[in-house]
Amino acid sequence: MRHNKKFNHLGRQAAHRKSMLANMAISLIQHKRISTTLAKAKALRVYVEPLLTKSKDDTTNSRRVVFSYLQNKEAVTELFQNISQKIANRPGGYTRILRTGLRLGDNAEMCIIELVDYNENMLKEKATKKAARTRRSSVKKTDEKDAPVAAAAKKTAAAKEVAPVVEEAPVAEETAIEAEVPATEEAPAEEKA
Repeated sequence: MRHNKKFNHLGRQAAHRKSMLANMAISLIQHKRISTTLAKAKALRVYVEPLLTKSKDDTTNSRRVVFSYLQNKEAVTELFQNISQKIANRPGGYTRILRTGLRLGDNAEMCIIELVDYNENMLKEKATKKAARTRRSSVKKTDEKDAPVAAAAKKTAAAKEVAPVVEEAPVAEETAIEAEVPATEEAPAEEKA
């Protein structure tokens, strides 16, 4: 039984798995995005995120610890100089896995794993979504409480707007009626003569 055994061995011996994950982590750090299978991407995420967290603290000890995992000076330099500044205020979750479908040969589930802060398209979409976001819950609560007051205020405002229009209309009709009445009175007088 495999109860509570969460570690994916990826069908490899320990040394092979360790070197494969180190190579994938180096590629991810250098290229910011790599394409791989879903199982490898999930294993890589567990492997590389502690290294990214370690890079926030730029000390000799943390550099040595990260180098012991990666064994690549260029990747360690890139990680501590550029990536650590981009992820400085992020509390975790530095990578994103995007599924891309199934591989043609063996039907393996493929994906892209990328560093979150380097995908400019998704960062722009988030910025526009944040600008359009409203807090509807607080608005609804105030509308429900003030609904009778607001309705009464709308009715009085509407009555004030309608009242002058109603008063002006009869005045205009009276002047038109007065103008017609003398014309009709003169007409019978002309007929009599």
